[in-house]
Amino acid sequence: MKKLLFFIVLLALAAGAYYYVKSKKDGPTGALVQAAAAVQAHDVASFEKFVDVGSVTSHLVDNVANQGSLLTALVPGGGLMMGGALRLLKPTLAGAARKEVLRYVETGSLEAAAAAAPKRGVNVSILGLAGKVVGPDSKFKGIKYANEQGEQALVGLEFSQPRYDTTMVVEVKMLHRGDHWQLTEITNTGELLRRAASLEKRKQLQ
Repeated sequence: MKKLLFFIVLLALAAGAYYYVKSKKDGPTGALVQAAAAVQAHDVASFEKFVDVGSVTSHLVDNVANQGSLLTALVPGGGLMMGGALRLLKPTLAGAARKEVLRYVETGSLEAAAAAAPKRGVNVSILGLAGKVVGPDSKFKGIKYANEQGEQALVGLEFSQPRYDTTMVVEVKMLHRGDHWQLTEITNTGELLRRAASLEKRKQLQ
């Protein structure tokens, strides 16, 4: 769960740092600024206002499950159990991820977040996949784009990926919730995993 924890929180923190001065407070990037501030203040209620953790994790499980056998390139044996197993375990995985993320926001401690995770008999490796896209050595490079259309906005967050000597753009979906914007989904999970799988195969052949 730690990789997913980094994945979600890093989005808010990185975008927030970059747009701290430049963003309008009530815009989609402004919502990311406020999510970042909530993490720093350990304010769970405010963080959930600007990041729908349940929606993000639910979509993440679905999108990873749809990738099928290509996941073997990232996780040995992953293609054999990912799709069907993940769909069956979706409520457990999404719920556990939500608890970990919120516990991290509350305490600022990865250890406390890990301890908050329900014990599971199956060690599903989906959450470790995030590290193939945005790893511990990745750096936030900037906002690639921010397209606002009515009640919806798509924001591209660019990160370095030193393992593959490249960059990855994580696209997040923001929805307008009346008086604020909220991050609800990572929209290009499948594309990111396909690219990571291709880069990993290439790396192994070198």
